Amino acid sequence: MKKIQIKVLGISLFLMVLLFPSCTDDLSQAPESNVAVPGEQFFSTPESYKQNLAKLYAGFATSGQTAAGSPDISGIDEGESQYIRGFWLMQELTTDEAVIAWNDGTIKDLHSQTWTSLDRFITATFARFSFQIVNCNEFLRQTTDEKLAARGLDAALIAEIKTYRAEARFIRAFTYWHLIDMFGGGSLVTENSPTTFYYPEYATRAELYKFVDEELTAIIPELKAPKSNEAYRVDQAAAWMLQAKLYMNAKVYIGTDNYAGALPLINKVIASGYALHNNYNQLFFADNDKNGAQNEFIFTIAFDGLRTQTYGGTTFLTHAPVGGTMIASEFGINGGWAGIRTTSAFVDKFSANTTDARGQFYTDGQTKEIVDISNFTDGYAIQKFRNVDVNGVQGSDKSGDFSDSDFPMFRLADAYLMYAECAVVGKVGDLATARGYVNALRTRSNASTISSLTADAAGANLILDERAKELHWEGHRRTDLIRFGKFSGGSYLWPWKGNVAGGAPTQAFRNLFPIPATALSSNNKLQQNPGY
Repeated sequence: MKKIQIKVLGISLFLMVLLFPSCTDDLSQAPESNVAVPGEQFFSTPESYKQNLAKLYAGFATSGQTAAGSPDISGIDEGESQYIRGFWLMQELTTDEAVIAWNDGTIKDLHSQTWTSLDRFITATFARFSFQIVNCNEFLRQTTDEKLAARGLDAALIAEIKTYRAEARFIRAFTYWHLIDMFGGGSLVTENSPTTFYYPEYATRAELYKFVDEELTAIIPELKAPKSNEAYRVDQAAAWMLQAKLYMNAKVYIGTDNYAGALPLINKVIASGYALHNNYNQLFFADNDKNGAQNEFIFTIAFDGLRTQTYGGTTFLTHAPVGGTMIASEFGINGGWAGIRTTSAFVDKFSANTTDARGQFYTDGQTKEIVDISNFTDGYAIQKFRNVDVNGVQGSDKSGDFSDSDFPMFRLADAYLMYAECAVVGKVGDLATARGYVNALRTRSNASTISSLTADAAGANLILDERAKELHWEGHRRTDLIRFGKFSGGSYLWPWKGNVAGGAPTQAFRNLFPIPATALSSNNKLQQNPGY
């Protein structure tokens, strides 16, 4: 990572997650066994606490303990098991924003919305979430007041570790939010759960929601003030953003609208000192940690072509969209993987001759319509993530394999659009202010501004489309479509939805993914989602 250095400890810090057969998918395992060094031994020096916190952050970026080749999760291609790649496939490939040419296992089932509980990509992502939560729990077990006192640490370090603990709880809450959003219910396991083997009880979506909400409320006072933490480490603004997202999706998650609860949190984020970068394209360049984009980023996953080598993350998002007549060197890579591109439904959100920087598609040799989804040149290509800096210089890995581009989980532009949605859909907030936020993003991207914004169906459609334009391929689309009632069913069709060229309605139960069959077989207390 660029700013948080990860010291490799020479031996696996935590147990690998075994998918086939599964032994930890149910979150029931402490990361210790007769093949792992007990966690206590990894907290033997003052420096080890920050190193272990860095490992938790790195859990979003890396796929193993060292560079590619020593995976945390077995039973699937290592790159496919990486957090951001799995998250991205489930959030983007299932929507109008992305299709893929490859025939890897069940990967095409994601876009057609025909997946099953045996899907290997869904299984890998569920396992990655589980692994991240288990690691956070162990960190929290090893940093209790009692353990810190027994180790004779000085008061200043103990005070700093309390902040580390709040950040670890944020990372766990963030991961549980993804579990809530994608899978609904599951096992609720914390640092207070037994460390010996047991079968955790099933927690409903509402119970997990309550846990995440209460965790965020508890840790906000313990996190550092906005923009006062080190690069890549979260602050209070990240927690406000996450809690606001929880509330904005409350109608989906627990059946109760809570835009009113989200608005004051969004206002806090907007007032936190983050600033829009003046160039949209540069937000996704290799130097987006220092070209000004970092001032817009509230929570970012760090990638470094030399230190976080993985075939997931932004390496995937830089290589996989390049193919056909596209010139790989312009993207700072040694070759494209000819995989992902977009549908005409997304392209049509922009005018034919748009000047909007957010809609600059690669069309040379590409057809707008997709006749053969396996043919990369069917469908316009998206040129978003690039492993070059503002001067066109390639990132740090001169072989062109791995990307330096960081992946923004939360950025200020999203907060602007969240405010606008609160005003238009939730009917809280000020419509004039909301229009100003939308126009600030449009102006930044050289798009025409809007003269009015109304709290009705037309306004809601505008906000949903604006979120697609601004935030496409950043992992928001599936959640957005579900919140607006347009993911499953037939109210909004796009090419190859339902495995039909022109799009076809899909079942409402597709709004949740299935609990993987391997997880159910390892813990019979888990409950499968309806329809599977």
